[in-house]
Amino acid sequence: MNKVILCGFAGQDPRIRFVQTRQVAEFSLATREPAHTGPDGARIPELTEWHNIVMWDSAAAFAEKYIRKGSRLLIEGRLRTRHWEDRNAIKRTVTEIYVDTFELLPRG
Repeated sequence: MNKVILCGFAGQDPRIRFVQTRQVAEFSLATREPAHTGPDGARIPELTEWHNIVMWDSAAAFAEKYIRKGSRLLIEGRLRTRHWEDRNAIKRTVTEIYVDTFELLPRG
């Protein structure tokens, strides 16, 4: 099973583009683990993780209208990893979350 559930904040306004006739929105989402004290008494600092989010079609249209930097979202989706070669022939890899369902949450 390939399922991801994230709750976090949009890192920037979605970038909107079209792939043939399909609309796609892309943006980063920050999730955070609060600082805490480990079982051995060691202080573990807050950790922020950044995720690449991809929304298609009607979800992308919603993102274009309503999602802005700082929007709080609950996202369910699938991991996808892409590989490509850039202009300088350097091999690149990116892991993205393709959104299946989402909810725009109140700030808080």
